[in-house]
Amino acid sequence: MSTSPNQPLLGRRILLGISGGIAAYKTPDLVRRLKDYGADVRCVLTQGGQAFITPLTLQAVSGNPVHHDLLDPAAEAAMGHIELAKWAELVFIAPASANTLAQLAHGHASDLLSTLCLATAAPVAVAPAMNQQMWAHAAVQANCDLLRQRGVNVVTPASGAQACGDVGAGRMPEPLELREVICSLLLPQNRELAGKHIVVTAGPTREAIDPVRYLSNHSSGKMGFALAAAAQAMGAQVTLIAGPVNLATPTGVTRVDVVSAEQMHTAAMQAVDNADVFIGCAAVADYRPEQVADSKIKKSNDGMQITLVRNPDILADVAARTKAPFTIGFAAETNNVAHYAQDKLARKKLNMIAANDVSDSSIGFNSDDNAMILFWRDMNNTVQQQALARASKSTIAQQILQQAAKLLSNNQ
Repeated sequence: MSTSPNQPLLGRRILLGISGGIAAYKTPDLVRRLKDYGADVRCVLTQGGQAFITPLTLQAVSGNPVHHDLLDPAAEAAMGHIELAKWAELVFIAPASANTLAQLAHGHASDLLSTLCLATAAPVAVAPAMNQQMWAHAAVQANCDLLRQRGVNVVTPASGAQACGDVGAGRMPEPLELREVICSLLLPQNRELAGKHIVVTAGPTREAIDPVRYLSNHSSGKMGFALAAAAQAMGAQVTLIAGPVNLATPTGVTRVDVVSAEQMHTAAMQAVDNADVFIGCAAVADYRPEQVADSKIKKSNDGMQITLVRNPDILADVAARTKAPFTIGFAAETNNVAHYAQDKLARKKLNMIAANDVSDSSIGFNSDDNAMILFWRDMNNTVQQQALARASKSTIAQQILQQAAKLLSNNQ
């Protein structure tokens, strides 16, 4: 089946199951995001799901009738549930309630969705969403373990504030994140990085002024997390060194949380001891306050002076190692992007650099899309470049890693 860079799921048949939970409000957006990628989406609602989202809404965004009744006489005249089970290339349940997880784990066929999961030969994946205490319950975890043993992909819930007022794990990931999970399940996986250890830094750093205030920047960490997820999907062992961001850890990735540039430097130097590739995607603060106040600085004068000192240069220090990994840098610029990127490539002795124009808000900090220009030196020491057109950060991450894999292969 042919695809295009802008519609990688063109024509793929996804059966989206929606069970009871407040996270069901996200499903129309998920359907729309999947349609943007070219997918054919059909929705199945449980009785609980219908309490949170209507069939009419899902029909409007999917363009297909919505199914919810196991014993619908019109549909069952043609064995509708069996035909639907055969139609699907992937059954993806989001949100998957605790009750739905129990039904699947114990082979129940008490409603249309659970029956479809027994009747389909397609892979099944679930995105659990529930109260943090319910998610932590031993019975729920046992059901998830049983589903994993049977080959069901269980998407790790995100952590954060919940509709009930609690804070903790149990939130359904956002639609864009779920779309990338679906892509990883349906699209052929490139294993060019199998056996490689890749270290990625992501997000901003925070440089303390006092116990309350800090210096930082607008980096969301999305690009670095997309690179970590893409590298893991390509077969690599991935260590993700993350500054303070509110993003879920990609499946299968080892995460190290840090706050300051010095902490990130220490973590990076330790991680690259046995790394094949280092990707410095983090927006590391160039400077930090020379002195950090022990208590909150009170407002007393019209002005305040803070003396800044230079932070360690993580990228340059990694590239300067005796047995340096293949080192990839990032250049987030607001003008003269190509000039500054090539200067950084040479000055820091990098193997490759990815440059983008963060003055464009549609591809800058906090956006879901990006556009890049890659620069590297060929065997004749001539600078080469490749433009990556605007696409999702996950797509851009895959393209960056594909080029890195080619260069790694040439260097072996």
